[in-house]
Amino acid sequence: CFPDGSRVLGGAPFNVAWHLQAFGDRPRFISRVGGDAAGNDILAAMTRWDMDPSDLQIDPSRPTGTVAVSITDDQPDYQILDRQAYDFIQPVQPGTGDGLLYHGSLALRGEVSGHTWTDLASAWRGPVFLDVNLRAPWWQPGRIFDLIAGADWLKLNDAELAQLFPGTQDIADKMRLIVREFDLQGIFVTCGEEGALALTPDGELLGVTPNARLEVADTVGAGDAFAAVLLHGIASTWPLPLTLRRAQDFASALVGRHGATVEDPAFYQHILAGWQ
Repeated sequence: CFPDGSRVLGGAPFNVAWHLQAFGDRPRFISRVGGDAAGNDILAAMTRWDMDPSDLQIDPSRPTGTVAVSITDDQPDYQILDRQAYDFIQPVQPGTGDGLLYHGSLALRGEVSGHTWTDLASAWRGPVFLDVNLRAPWWQPGRIFDLIAGADWLKLNDAELAQLFPGTQDIADKMRLIVREFDLQGIFVTCGEEGALALTPDGELLGVTPNARLEVADTVGAGDAFAAVLLHGIASTWPLPLTLRRAQDFASALVGRHGATVEDPAFYQHILAGWQ
């Protein structure tokens, strides 16, 4: 919910799943919404977008998660409420391990959703992609480190990196330390208007910067757009430098729009045509 009274669909896993659907990847989206107007809006949007709603649970007593967004110096700030429907995701059937299992950290703040995640992850046999999202006061370092230990790929922004791994080392040295300590296949660090960095499985450091003439409407969901292309690229076995460049280009395109998702197939068709 934005200061001008407008509302857009959001939430990191939803945003990522929305983009992946547009890329033709048919994601399985696991979450929980309330049996309220906002929940109905989400289900209707997923239906219009041809997303599979099979794992979208309906909570009869708790509200659909809502976030108040304020914008300061082009950067979003989030007021996140407690005990929302997504804090009570019930157990689901595990996947086959074919593909990538993506998750954030915010939706695991609650005990119920946390247990559901633990059971799902323990049954999963494929790689896991963790997208860190530190939203005060809804995180604890020990819990985040446990999630990183269970991941194969890690994405976070430079501010989150500094919060989790304080010290005098530069970003690149911290990335190398994390990959070694947690035995990761790779790590991505987004740095706002300065672009992003990636460390490959063989230790090569890659960097990418946005177009200097970038027009920004708002940056809500930019990191999720970036993550969606990373997932698509990894699953499609693109070379990592190409994946990083395309992720940055897509995130740059998204910040020219308001909100974290775009309900316009032409927007994605233009992106896909460039990938061809």
